[in-house]
Amino acid sequence: MAGIARTLFDSDHEIFRDTVRRFVEEEIAPYHAQWEKDGMISREAWLKAGELGLLCASMPEEYGGGGVDRTYSIILMEELARAGASGPGFGLHSEIVAPYINRYGSPEQKQRFLPKMAKGEMIGAIAMTEPGTGSDLQGVRTTAIKDGNELVLNGAKTFITNGAMSDLVIVVCKTDPDAGAKGISLVLLETGREGFRKGRNLEKIGLKAQDTSELFFDDVRVPMTNLLGEAGKGFIYLMQELAWERLQLSVSAVANMEAAVEWTIEYTKQREAFGQPILDFQNTRFTLAEVKTQVTVARTFVDRLIGLMLEDKLDAETAAMAKWWTSDTQCKVIDECLQLHGGYGYMWEFPIARAWADARIQRIYAGTNEIMKEIIGRGL
Repeated sequence: MAGIARTLFDSDHEIFRDTVRRFVEEEIAPYHAQWEKDGMISREAWLKAGELGLLCASMPEEYGGGGVDRTYSIILMEELARAGASGPGFGLHSEIVAPYINRYGSPEQKQRFLPKMAKGEMIGAIAMTEPGTGSDLQGVRTTAIKDGNELVLNGAKTFITNGAMSDLVIVVCKTDPDAGAKGISLVLLETGREGFRKGRNLEKIGLKAQDTSELFFDDVRVPMTNLLGEAGKGFIYLMQELAWERLQLSVSAVANMEAAVEWTIEYTKQREAFGQPILDFQNTRFTLAEVKTQVTVARTFVDRLIGLMLEDKLDAETAAMAKWWTSDTQCKVIDECLQLHGGYGYMWEFPIARAWADARIQRIYAGTNEIMKEIIGRGL
């Protein structure tokens, strides 16, 4: 979509974008409808992404990553969002789970997990949310109590992206249940351990090809060496990484909005009503002018924050602004675009319908937008 020229990417980025776009067109788009019925994507797609170096691109080369900055992962997020391919949980795997291990893990943990994650042989998830806690991370009830040289996990998690397919889960839990936020730790759990069980793959309004499940821990024993970082530092670790996580949602939101506007412009050029293309009606042009402007403003803002992130200057308050504003705007823009499709916009076979259903969760996960406003409000 024509607009303000972007300055984040050079020729190497564009070569990588071409590779990603071909991968999405050949290995993702043709199968996505079936994956929506299956409730998850295929293992083969993960392995092919790994073969092409699309996973864990920003992780160090010594651990199997690409050794590049996060702009390469951003390109993957953008191309998936533009294609309406919401099934692959590559972003969470590569830019949330892997960075926790890279930043806080021991050399042994990094060598043990990151190369397999980069190849797509080990799928990562992070288990924060519990049935009764929602956005309240300090209120987690899952425990990991020390017993000799082991930690014993008990509890339950829900709404876990990549949960059904996961091979490795970072579990947010209490190693000291009486210490509040200071008792929270992160524990690495290989999903084959006795006492660990994956619950049902949850049926959602949107993101139908993305596996999202419940996880249960019943006296699951892991060695103390599976503790990620220091005991009691889990809440601090989570807060340090949340700004980047929320910016990722903004990146996808903007790319998805851009695609929705492009789909709608093309549709209104071809669709006729009362003897003329829908685009020729003033109401259509005005609506598209409004959403194109909103998307351009969002793109300019988010690109600026990407630049701040690359300089390690992105703060939690500004990231919260981006997550709140882009997700709210995404829902409004896509709703307007769906309206211009008329009845066909409500048909699942049209990408605008999928985008409309997929967008709604953006206002909820990674901290609800009400929480984002609270974070922003604290800085007033």
